[in-house]
Amino acid sequence: MAIVRRFLNTSKLVNISLNITLLLLAVGAALLVGSVMIMLMDADPIKAYQALYEGAFGTTNSRAETLVKATPLLFVGIGICVAFRGGVINVGGEGQMIIGALAGVWIALSLDTVPRFIENVPINDFPQITVVTLSLLAGFVAGALWGGIAGVLKAYFGVNEILSTIMLNQIALQLMNYLLNGVLLDPEQKDRVNRIPKTARIEEHAKLPRIDWFSDTPTRLHAGLIVGLVLAVVVYILLWRTTLGYRIRAVGQSDRASRYAGINVKRQVLYSILISGGCAGLAGAVQVIGLQYRLQTDGSAAGFTGNAGFNGIVAALFGGLHPIGTIPASVFFGALLIGAQSIQREVQVPASLITTLNGLVVIFVVSSQIFIKRLTKRRASVPPQPTPAAPKSLPALQEEAAK
Repeated sequence: MAIVRRFLNTSKLVNISLNITLLLLAVGAALLVGSVMIMLMDADPIKAYQALYEGAFGTTNSRAETLVKATPLLFVGIGICVAFRGGVINVGGEGQMIIGALAGVWIALSLDTVPRFIENVPINDFPQITVVTLSLLAGFVAGALWGGIAGVLKAYFGVNEILSTIMLNQIALQLMNYLLNGVLLDPEQKDRVNRIPKTARIEEHAKLPRIDWFSDTPTRLHAGLIVGLVLAVVVYILLWRTTLGYRIRAVGQSDRASRYAGINVKRQVLYSILISGGCAGLAGAVQVIGLQYRLQTDGSAAGFTGNAGFNGIVAALFGGLHPIGTIPASVFFGALLIGAQSIQREVQVPASLITTLNGLVVIFVVSSQIFIKRLTKRRASVPPQPTPAAPKSLPALQEEAAK
């Protein structure tokens, strides 16, 4: 029992419990404010939240769709964890997703016919494994290079990364629109008057396989979720179990102290946004080869990304900027996005209310983090109490009395 008591009293466990408690309180506060807004719309908040839950988890298909929606949030959120831990505010997830999708779909379409030397390898599904892996690697590298532009501008020229990544989002969008109306346009669309900007459909051997975790009922859930879970573990090991991760986190805590300790600050800033952009680019590639099977847009970034580049930031913040914590956070926000349609259908509350809830969650989560930091500083500023002297024995007291 003494060992258990000592374990429960450790400061690390107390901090984890405090963080989880404050996150739950932040969600509760956001839902409470959302309830007031729902009542102002002459709707029942209890029925609204019941409809949200049923829409997100009520059926096999809804549970699968929640995980499908959570997958790109997970990839982007993991990248945001790396960037923010390195002191880089990467808001370019939308553009990095687009560039990663362009690279991934280009590789998938270029390998529409599998080379003979790959087909002859005596391993089951080896052609599919090879093409899918190359597409994912292309998406990661392309997203990393696109994010690296902002990293170079910040590290070596002092350009604010918020401005540069937002502008790169627009450049990536226009590049996608140009390519989808040009070299990547579906050949079937070229002779049509009202052409739809989209690529050709990728072949079966270039698709991520579907997974059936819930039942034998076909759903859109694909193996990209498994890739995201593995990536979360890999990034956790990178940040907390490697020298590179230590240096990235050190620079994020204090670039001046890191520079004094001999760490190349510029290089770590560049590394952090390269990894972050690569994760977002991987999200774009997964969306293409795992879900949509072609790249298509309505001319806006959200037409392809579904605002995952920004919602991933919310998921990362809610997960405490921890790759493992981003997993349940992504599922939570995926459930909100999927359940939004059910709320609108059942209680006639606009689905855009979920956007408001997302913002409220961010406000309360950030406020809780500020509270934790102030509480930590207050604990550190309290001087240690002197250790009370041990009680004297009876012979010692008698000796003092005799003197």
